[in-house]
Amino acid sequence: MDPLGAPSQFVDVDSLPGWSDAYEAKQLDCHQSPVEKAQVDVRSPFPYRKDINEKIILWKGDVALLNCTAIVNTSNETLTDKNPVSESIFMHAGPDLKDELQKLKGCRTGEAKLTKGFNLAARFIIHTVGPKYKSRYRTAAESSLYSCYRNVLQLAKEQAMCSVGFCVINTLKRCYPLEDATHIALRTVRRFLEVHGETLEKVVFAVSGLEEATYQKLLPLYFPRSLEEEVQSLPYLPADIGNAEGEPVVPERQIRITEKPGVPDDASDEEGLEADLSFIGSHAFARMEGDVDKQRRLILQGQLSEAALQKQHQRNYNRWLCQARAEDLSDIASLKALYQTGVDNCGRTVMVVVGRNIPVTLIDMEKALLYFIHVMDHIAVKEYVLVYFHTLTNDYNQLDSNFLKKLYDVVDAKYKRNLKALYFVHPTFRSKVSAWFFTTFTVSGLKDKLHYVESLQQLFTAIPPEQIDLPPFVLEYDARENGPYYSSYPPSPDL
Repeated sequence: MDPLGAPSQFVDVDSLPGWSDAYEAKQLDCHQSPVEKAQVDVRSPFPYRKDINEKIILWKGDVALLNCTAIVNTSNETLTDKNPVSESIFMHAGPDLKDELQKLKGCRTGEAKLTKGFNLAARFIIHTVGPKYKSRYRTAAESSLYSCYRNVLQLAKEQAMCSVGFCVINTLKRCYPLEDATHIALRTVRRFLEVHGETLEKVVFAVSGLEEATYQKLLPLYFPRSLEEEVQSLPYLPADIGNAEGEPVVPERQIRITEKPGVPDDASDEEGLEADLSFIGSHAFARMEGDVDKQRRLILQGQLSEAALQKQHQRNYNRWLCQARAEDLSDIASLKALYQTGVDNCGRTVMVVVGRNIPVTLIDMEKALLYFIHVMDHIAVKEYVLVYFHTLTNDYNQLDSNFLKKLYDVVDAKYKRNLKALYFVHPTFRSKVSAWFFTTFTVSGLKDKLHYVESLQQLFTAIPPEQIDLPPFVLEYDARENGPYYSSYPPSPDL
């Protein structure tokens, strides 16, 4: 009741029936014990636990109306998505929420960020971004959705929250199959409560009428309300139930080819890498994948061959590429900091990087790395050149050497092999010193490809002016510093 006596639209989580309540009432009506006492030969990986079930609530309703410590908002990476959940939260929270969200500077897929609840009954709102689903990149989508739920729960734990109200994070517009997403949601919450159950008193799944039936069907698989229900649900569990934390298992970890066919498992493991490899079969399947964990350990020990190192690096790069293709990178693309233009005098593709358009302190640099990979992957399959405009950059545009080193380490070998020249346009003395240290002590193979270009006239000796789209401020700066001779070349209308 509000102060004027009108009934409140908000719903207290303590007034909602728990997941086990209706089931136990039904058992009592049938004069059966809610817990089967008989011996059970086969147990589910999600065994019956009354203490966990008492924390779970399935409620058909609007998550924005829940009176709990925090509710979850599902949005896009700019936190401006218009979906029924977000719109209801914004409507009930009031205009202050939009102002608060602008300070967060977005949220990456799979992350979780916290704001106040403002006019909501909930004290906090946890904002998260679910993945866009494409069947080709199912593994990446599963991992991202798991991260959403896990990071929300971790944030709730760190903030000592008592109760959390989850919406269904995978919205229809992101095309994630409801049943697949529900499996991930339920098992992630279950695994978290098994370890950190003492930190949360209530977890509410707020669903719509379209989602309720799916949750009713799958909840018994992960939160069985009796030993009998546990046994009955066991055949319906999916093949992939995740690891100990509910995280989807990476496919490479599901395949293990025995290293020594015909040799007992307890045989000595001290014979070295050559002895191990000598026992591996010669057929293609045996060569397909070794023990991933052992490979990574050997890399650290410096015992892995160059070919194996390259294979490991290629696998890591493919993961980055998969993530780059799955994420929404439109905010990075809108900066126009990286783009393809014409060809140089040798017919090689010209890629342009505009330093002034990279607000390093305001953007997620990991997303910038993903965007670079997304754009460059098909370019780098053949010879290309890079033109970097350092023109009028300041401290807010300076790329950190650690970021550049990470980029250089992550990208595929084709990037380095097919990069034929890097033109550093309008360098300053400070940038030259930094570039010298970076190419001398941090990375190898780049120093001979780096060319400092003091004027556009010098650049045009390698790249015809009609083959490169120049930002207007670069033309103006060069005309001012080096004379207007080349300022007559028109800039790209898009820059």
